[in-house]
Amino acid sequence: MQKSKLTLYIFIALILGVIAGYLYNVYVINAINTRITTAETAVKSVNASLSGYKDTTTIDYKMLVAQKAKLAGHIKANQSLRDNKLEGFTLLSDIFLRLIKMIVGPLVFTTLVVGVARVGDIKAVGRIGGKTMLLFIAATFVSLGLGMLLVNLFEPGSAMHLSLPDSSLSTDINKSALSLKEFINEVFPKSFTEAMAENKILQIVVFSLFFGIGTAAIGEKGKIVIELLDSIAHVILKVTGYVMKFAPFAVFGAITAVVAKEGMGILSTYAFFLGEFYLSLLILWTLIVLGVFFVLRRRTFTLLDNIKDAVLIAFSTSTSEAAYPKVLIELERFGCNNKIVSFVLPLGYSFNLVGSMMYLTFGSLFLAQAYNMHLSLGQQITMLLVLMLTSKGVAGVPRAALVVIAGTMAMFNIPEAGLGLLIGIDPLMDMGRSATNVLGNAMATAVVSKWERELN
Repeated sequence: MQKSKLTLYIFIALILGVIAGYLYNVYVINAINTRITTAETAVKSVNASLSGYKDTTTIDYKMLVAQKAKLAGHIKANQSLRDNKLEGFTLLSDIFLRLIKMIVGPLVFTTLVVGVARVGDIKAVGRIGGKTMLLFIAATFVSLGLGMLLVNLFEPGSAMHLSLPDSSLSTDINKSALSLKEFINEVFPKSFTEAMAENKILQIVVFSLFFGIGTAAIGEKGKIVIELLDSIAHVILKVTGYVMKFAPFAVFGAITAVVAKEGMGILSTYAFFLGEFYLSLLILWTLIVLGVFFVLRRRTFTLLDNIKDAVLIAFSTSTSEAAYPKVLIELERFGCNNKIVSFVLPLGYSFNLVGSMMYLTFGSLFLAQAYNMHLSLGQQITMLLVLMLTSKGVAGVPRAALVVIAGTMAMFNIPEAGLGLLIGIDPLMDMGRSATNVLGNAMATAVVSKWERELN
């Protein structure tokens, strides 16, 4: 499938997905959503009644508890029914994502080992790695700081006036922040095969760095290994081309499922928050492109054109991982040296998720505003630094951004129940931040290539 045609097919799939999702919501899912909403309202009413009882041994109290349990079962049954109704659409995106996950681990390992081994000198690896990490840290601070600045400017939480979610309802999100021990466990693999099986990119990167440096150190004997892995990498890239042909179907399935489940009404309910968040992402995109323009000049726009398919895939599937193979191919096509791309890009997927970083400060302070909690400048800066540390190493965790926010909320006494305000629209926001992550990593890789004079 030609590049221009792939872009067209993905765009068509996006539009068809929105239309199909809307129709499916109106004629199939809406009735189920109404039953769920009615039951949730009844649960809140029962909770209000329960809070008025001091004696928990009375028959009335026990009847209310039984009624609440029955309503909870009703909600769970309808949610399960809704998921079953959407299964046909989600299967399309699930197949694509599983195929991508099949490719990503071996692709990161083979390309990174070859890249590091070809650099050869461990000092050169350290120099490139140092420049890359400094760039990533700077980008993280900019995205976190910009998110903090814009959420204070827009104050989306103050404008929404939403009722607080029931504190007794579970958010099903791990509330603990990433500890030092957990961070170490996420970084250093105890088994390479386990890291590959679970697609833990950061652990694969660490092993690949050691393997690549070791391969370079044995000299002539290592050339056989480099040639073998380079050939395997090219085979995987060929497979990537086949997998990408399925991308439009995955995009259609993912978009249809999101719109069908949430309905178009979710856009109007959270219009201010979504609009201001996407405007913030647009400002971040502008800053990224302007920053890169000073390094790459007019070629910046060529790079944007090259990676548009990858950005669309990340946006539609709500995961930047889905775009990884495509970004790698397009960066090499753009003129970046393979050894730089295969070294910088995997690191970026763990340390340079600029879209997710912005969401962390934006989402955390939004919840504080929703509860009318005023956090001082000092507290907000502290939050920024905490998020800077706790966000690293959780790239492979499901709903990682929500996990990090949940861990941070407790430190600033923001009620955990507020996560309920974000969970419903998190898939819509994840689309934007995933696309931004892809843009940030592609631009960073091109900049490092230019600095190392490895850009053709």
